[in-house]
Amino acid sequence: MDAMLREVPLTPAVEAYSRRWLALTVLLMGAFLSPLDFFIVNVALPAIKTGLHASAGQLQFVVVAYGATYAVLVVTGGRLGDIYGRKRMFIAGMLLLTISSAVCGVSSNIHLLIAARTVQGLAAAVLAPQVLSSIRIIFPPAEQAKAMGFFGATFGLASIAGQLLGGVLMRLKPFGLTWESVFMINIPVGLLTILLAFFVLPETRNSKQPALDIPGMFLISGVLFLLIYPLIAGREAGWPWWVFVAMGMAVPVLWLFIRAEKRAVSRHKDPLVDLALFRDKHFVTGLGVIFLFNATAAFFMVYPVYLQNGLQYDVLRAGMAVLPYAAGFFLGPFSSPLLARRLGNAIVLLALALLALGFGMIIVGISLQAVPGILLYSGLLLAGVGHGIVLPSLVRITLAPVMKEKAGMAAGVVSTAIQMGSAVGVAVIGTVFFSVLGSGGSFRAAFVVALSCLTGLYLLAFALTLRLNKIKI
Repeated sequence: MDAMLREVPLTPAVEAYSRRWLALTVLLMGAFLSPLDFFIVNVALPAIKTGLHASAGQLQFVVVAYGATYAVLVVTGGRLGDIYGRKRMFIAGMLLLTISSAVCGVSSNIHLLIAARTVQGLAAAVLAPQVLSSIRIIFPPAEQAKAMGFFGATFGLASIAGQLLGGVLMRLKPFGLTWESVFMINIPVGLLTILLAFFVLPETRNSKQPALDIPGMFLISGVLFLLIYPLIAGREAGWPWWVFVAMGMAVPVLWLFIRAEKRAVSRHKDPLVDLALFRDKHFVTGLGVIFLFNATAAFFMVYPVYLQNGLQYDVLRAGMAVLPYAAGFFLGPFSSPLLARRLGNAIVLLALALLALGFGMIIVGISLQAVPGILLYSGLLLAGVGHGIVLPSLVRITLAPVMKEKAGMAAGVVSTAIQMGSAVGVAVIGTVFFSVLGSGGSFRAAFVVALSCLTGLYLLAFALTLRLNKIKI
């Protein structure tokens, strides 16, 4: 088998860490905040526009600054954990996230808010990969399916809770705060997580401390920026020419990155990303499925638009309408360890089939009824279960062949695939949705077309997963 499968000793050895389940609780507190901060701000945008006199373009940057920075730097964040210690980088990322959230909440103008959101994205990029790599290291293989199940439930619920919690906070206005509350909520959670992490998390780092690959860090950040920023900003800007020029420029920068990483290996230095990872068919195929699946992020964009603009739901009612999906998302990961033991890698096939079937039921329900009914809500529940099963299973299966020495690096690559899939999904499905509206179609017709495209992506991921199941770990 490939050399990647060889275990490399860590310092300290933590495979049998006695408080690993308590440590998981702390890690999941961090995992909850990273996606929450991406989604929760969406419901506050109208209030931010009024309170800070922001333009539509500036509101877009409030969202883009976080998402793009997070996606661009997450590979580097994972590598920093390998080098300096995953506990240390987890605490550093959480501290930076807490401070930047406070700055967001007290921002007196839109420019300061955008700058603070950029720092929030940097903090999330440092924080998030440490969760996946730590789970990979401190849990023995027999417990990783269960641990990843909890991760999947947390990650998914954070994505959904962003919309629901944001609506509740905007309605309640705690301490007289409006949009500020969606940022201030991070402060008590962040401080508690830092305190617990200091006492509970084990420090894990490689016994041989690698050096940080500075040229590789700048080049891969450039590649990801040239791909992700145009995808996030391009749809709102109407796909101007510079979007395609920027994405085209990513190709030569990627070539320079590959050359730099090969040169680092030939000189016996430590690369930011070991290109040997991409020679493993299992790892690469898993990344492809993760990329396709995470186009689901587009659903969380078009569904609220359909509800609020098409059906005239208020923010809170629209948030409540996602609860069946949230319930399924919560239940799915807890069934995944049992299903994994029975089905092996085929669990991903089941999960993708549930997603496709659930979205199909939603499409039929919307086509038959002018207002959401039992078929739509049943489809949401079923799709939520599939979503909850597929995320932890995919991550666990994809990371399985990677030696623990490179856990942070691989976790950063997986996190990048998640963010890239989300960005591409939102850009492509969002463009389809608004194009149908722009051509005179109804919100219902646009939503049906968007969901049909997503279902097609799930079927493509299903076909790719069939290949994944043929690859032996």
